[in-house]
Amino acid sequence: MTTAILFLLILSVLVLIHEAGHYFAALIFGVKPEEFGYGFPPRAIGFVKVNGKWKKVPGRDRSEYKNTIWSINWLPLGGFVRLKGETGESDDADSFLSKPGWQKFIILAAGVVMNWLFAAAVFSAGFSIGVPAETRELPSYAIVSDRRIQVTEVVSGSAAEQAGFKLGDRFISIDGESKSNADEFRAVLAEKSAEDNTLAIVISRNGQTQTIQTKAAYVEALGRNGLGVALTDTGTVRFPVHLAIAQGFSTAFEYTKLIIGGFFSLIRDLFIDRKVTADLSGPVGIAVLTGSVAEQGFWALMQFSALLSLNLAVINFLPIPALDGGRAVFVVVETLRRRRNDPRFEAAIHQLGFVALLILIFLVTAQDLRRYGGAIWGGLKGLIGL
Repeated sequence: MTTAILFLLILSVLVLIHEAGHYFAALIFGVKPEEFGYGFPPRAIGFVKVNGKWKKVPGRDRSEYKNTIWSINWLPLGGFVRLKGETGESDDADSFLSKPGWQKFIILAAGVVMNWLFAAAVFSAGFSIGVPAETRELPSYAIVSDRRIQVTEVVSGSAAEQAGFKLGDRFISIDGESKSNADEFRAVLAEKSAEDNTLAIVISRNGQTQTIQTKAAYVEALGRNGLGVALTDTGTVRFPVHLAIAQGFSTAFEYTKLIIGGFFSLIRDLFIDRKVTADLSGPVGIAVLTGSVAEQGFWALMQFSALLSLNLAVINFLPIPALDGGRAVFVVVETLRRRRNDPRFEAAIHQLGFVALLILIFLVTAQDLRRYGGAIWGGLKGLIGL
């Protein structure tokens, strides 16, 4: 339950940040935001300022007010901004429809920009106060403390997974041998794995030291015997404030490139190899990951939120109908044609796109339930005391 609440909170904050971008951009260009809502309709309650006083707006009230309606809606998943004339019903001077193409484009893109800036701000803040990070190939001005060798991957079905290794475990020694970096530990693991002996590995987890007894086994991904863990040199890394900002924006840019590349790979796999990667996760999978990341501490959760924000930005600006990117494509076409698109045709395309997205979410969620259903059901049984 805590994981679900945490996931909904993070998702809501990210979507509200996104919608705030649309809202402020609309105000800048004189477009009236008719409603700014938390969650999705139907509306539970709303308020609007009339003659300097706040007035309660009933759930079904669709009257036109001079000021923006601020509402709370029944489906607590993010939020929305309803702009005047957005669906072509009005071409008044303060409507979205009446604005030139470049202003429409900026309003549509503003949500993506806000998500990207949020991620860059989180990374910048983290680098200024110090966050766990890999210590390889850091610039000379980086300040590193609490150096350690940590597990960054546990191969599914490996000896390491069966022995109970977890992400974030800190290696202390192997059979009494301590090393100063991950390369040296990997060399020891390779040597002792070849000997087929039982290993006594001392780790630190959540500040507690423990010894794990395990034996190497065949790892298909390696093509040989091994433990099945990936080790990396990490530490608490920080930068001077002015450099932390630059590093934060650079990190956001690099992650954005990786996310875009991942989507191109997904499309290639889907249309060329006719398969969907098993790593693709939907809301259920992300919720499960949120719980796992939360266990690693506040800044791990903040960095995870920043990555989700970047994913939200990239996904929203893909040229898919019903998304901001798809709407931006119609704006570009309208500008090049120098005449308005047929609002009914455009609305129909966006509706089809929305249905396609719902189908995709359903399929991915079904995959998530097959993958994580056991853990979810176990958590529910524990919650209700079965």
